[in-house]
Amino acid sequence: MAVTAERMSGTRAVVAGKRASLSTARARQPQPVQLEQMDALLGAIYEGPTESPPWQTAMLKLREVLTASHVTLMLRPPSSDSTGIMINTGPTTAQGIESYETHFFAADPFVRLAEGDVFSAEELIGPQWRQSEYFREFLEPINVRHLLGADIYTRDGIECRFRVTRGPDAEPFSNEDKSLVRLLLPHLKRSIQLHARLDFLECERALFAGTVNRMLLGMVSFDANGNIIETNQEARRILAEKDGIWLAGNTLCVESSNESRELQRMLRGAIADNGNSSEGPGMVEAMAVTRPSGRAKLGILVRTIPLGRWSESKQRPAVAVFLRDPESNAAQPSQELVRRLFGLTRMEAQLALLLTEGFTLDEAAEKMNVRRNTARTHLRSIFCKTGVTRQTMLVRLLLNSVLSIG
Repeated sequence: MAVTAERMSGTRAVVAGKRASLSTARARQPQPVQLEQMDALLGAIYEGPTESPPWQTAMLKLREVLTASHVTLMLRPPSSDSTGIMINTGPTTAQGIESYETHFFAADPFVRLAEGDVFSAEELIGPQWRQSEYFREFLEPINVRHLLGADIYTRDGIECRFRVTRGPDAEPFSNEDKSLVRLLLPHLKRSIQLHARLDFLECERALFAGTVNRMLLGMVSFDANGNIIETNQEARRILAEKDGIWLAGNTLCVESSNESRELQRMLRGAIADNGNSSEGPGMVEAMAVTRPSGRAKLGILVRTIPLGRWSESKQRPAVAVFLRDPESNAAQPSQELVRRLFGLTRMEAQLALLLTEGFTLDEAAEKMNVRRNTARTHLRSIFCKTGVTRQTMLVRLLLNSVLSIG
């Protein structure tokens, strides 16, 4: 039977259409990961703990490699007590994130996955997945059709969720996609553990730095090359006054030439000692700096910061210079802290704090608007509760207590 030109033309059109569809589908399919891509992915994962937000670069690279709509890492999944912490990549809105953190997390059936494996929602839950409230009311409105997930757990109690999505026009996740995610999971877990360790150290550093600031102790840290790394709040205050000592660029300058030479000698000695101080506390020296204003001399202490056993960086703190202004007024602890620590009444706590500030008993009584005999009665009660017998002993007790770091 003869084939007409019209039928031939129609057939070619159908074939061309199918080829175009196949070509579009192939374009949507992720290509095999090249060695350079894998190197970039692993590098981004291990650099993630130093980013803010963490792993943002790694999530963006994974989104590109997996041709995904979204890649999300839940560092701390939402709960009824907390909105959690999520790193999102892809088109999101504040309203969408808030709706998950406050409501849909509780309806999410795609949770508590077996560690080390990667699942699609259909594999784990079955065909009914698309009929769930979570899919119909949360995912479908934000144009999500395919969902891939894995969970990470650590011995320290960390639970993280890794989720990847594609839209309704995209292909389902392939076995190759799952294999890639499965390959990257152990690296992501190690990086999360590193992040937790760094976060712990940063919290500890912030706690100690805050305590030093509250004690009104200035600190300037230097690296092994003599460059200033950091100055705390009290050090910046003292140096900004330029009363005997100040900062010029990267150098601590002292008004008196003799005192300046002494300080530079101490700094050079401490830096030279840094490489030999891993077995002990290292060099510690002190001096006083004269203030042209006539105020009391500043106290300066220079000490080596011992090297760690495996320290290799010259950018780490090697020397600390502590500055103390004897005329600075430390923030007084609250009466409530004093009362709780020593079991005092509010009047007794107020009197104890006034005595610590240097007031006499008569001056304290006047400030409290009470008679001297009343103040003496309170003082005897304070002595009984604290176990001291003299006013000087009471002041020493309060100054040396944990109140000084509160």
